[in-house]
Amino acid sequence: MNHRIALIHALAHSVAPINEALQRQWPDASRMNLLDDSLSADLARSATGLDAAMTGRFLALADYAVGTGAHALLFTCSAFGPCIEAVAQRYPDLPVLKPNEATIRDAVRARKPVGLVASFAPTLQSMPAEFPAGVLMGFEMAEGAMEALNAGDLAAHDAAVAAAAFRLKNRGAAVVALAQFSMARAGDEVARLTGLPVLTTPGSAIVELRRRLGGT
Repeated sequence: MNHRIALIHALAHSVAPINEALQRQWPDASRMNLLDDSLSADLARSATGLDAAMTGRFLALADYAVGTGAHALLFTCSAFGPCIEAVAQRYPDLPVLKPNEATIRDAVRARKPVGLVASFAPTLQSMPAEFPAGVLMGFEMAEGAMEALNAGDLAAHDAAVAAAAFRLKNRGAAVVALAQFSMARAGDEVARLTGLPVLTTPGSAIVELRRRLGGT
């Protein structure tokens, strides 16, 4: 069966990493991409955070994706956990994945202290609480990484992410988890600088989607 996967993005930088990963790991999957890059901008300046209005926007995107015949929904921005949970409640018979859900599962299975790196500040307000107790040893903001990515300076982005990971290694992390799809491109540089295993959200999410859809 040719599964149709809806990829729902709140950052333009998330589109390429998951599409490239799907092409490598699951080329037979049919992909559709929905992007509303105002979601992240609106959240960053919001005084009310993940409120009912924001949840309604996610439900509307999900309704559209399901209406096109999607067999699964994968959200690619890690700062919107409660909104995605509302989507999962609306569509209990479809795989609905948070971007970080499978990465957290893999972090738990590693049975080692995990350091979490993010480049979007709201992610660090929501994602650490999603880890089970005793798994996450700390987290770091990759200062300047998102700005570098927005400016097209990919080397500076990767260096900022790797530097944050290295700080976590010095604090005791034995595994590095990159919180956002847009950071996956820095995985090789993080591994080179730290010498640690690196978990990326696209790689983990695709494995989990295939499992939920029957391994085909």
